[in-house]
Amino acid sequence: MTAPETAHPEGVDPDRVIVRDKRRIDPDSGALREPATPAPAAADEEGDELSADLQRVTAELTSDLQRVSAEYANYRKRVDRDRALVAELATVGLLTDLLPLLDDVDRARHHGDLDGAFKSVGEGIEAVAAKLGVERFGAAGDPFDPAVHEALMQAEPNPDATVATCAQVLQPGYRLASGRVLRPARVAVAEPGAATPSPADQE
Repeated sequence: MTAPETAHPEGVDPDRVIVRDKRRIDPDSGALREPATPAPAAADEEGDELSADLQRVTAELTSDLQRVSAEYANYRKRVDRDRALVAELATVGLLTDLLPLLDDVDRARHHGDLDGAFKSVGEGIEAVAAKLGVERFGAAGDPFDPAVHEALMQAEPNPDATVATCAQVLQPGYRLASGRVLRPARVAVAEPGAATPSPADQE
C-alpha cells in the first residue's frame, strides 16, 4: 500500500525545498535582515523605569549606610563611656585604701611631726593622690550639704547664719576632680538661730 500523495497548490513544484529561516533572510537580496528596533517611546519608558529602580536602590543603600554609621557611633560612645567608668572605679578602689594614709600625713603635719624622712614620704603620698585627681574639701563655715557632709554632732546654733553650717570639721572629705565623693567630710553642724545665753548674760 502506497502513502497517499500530498496535494500541492497548482503551479507549485512538489520537489521544491522550502526553507523557513528564523534569521529572516531577505529573499530578494539574500542579506540578513536587521532586527526591528523598538519604538522611541518604548525605549524612553524602559529608561525611566531603569532610572527609577536605580534611584530606589541608591536611597535604600544610603539609608542602610546612615543607619550603620549611627549604630557604630553609638557603639563607640558606649565603649568609651564604659572604659572611662572602669578606669574611674579602679582609681576609686585604690584611693579608698589610700585615704587613711592621707589622714595620717595631715595629722602629722598639724602636730609638727612631718619632718625628716617621713616628710618626703608624706609629700610623695599626697603628690600621688593629687596626680590621680583627689581633692580635699570641708572647712568650718561651709553650708551643710548632706550629699558631701556627714553630721556627727550638733553644735551651738549660729545667730549669723541663715542655713545650717559646718561649725567644725572633724575629718576632711575627699573627692575626685570629676565630683565623685570618695569620703564625705565629717562635721559638727550648727543650725541657724539665736545663740544660747551664757550664765553671765543671764545675770
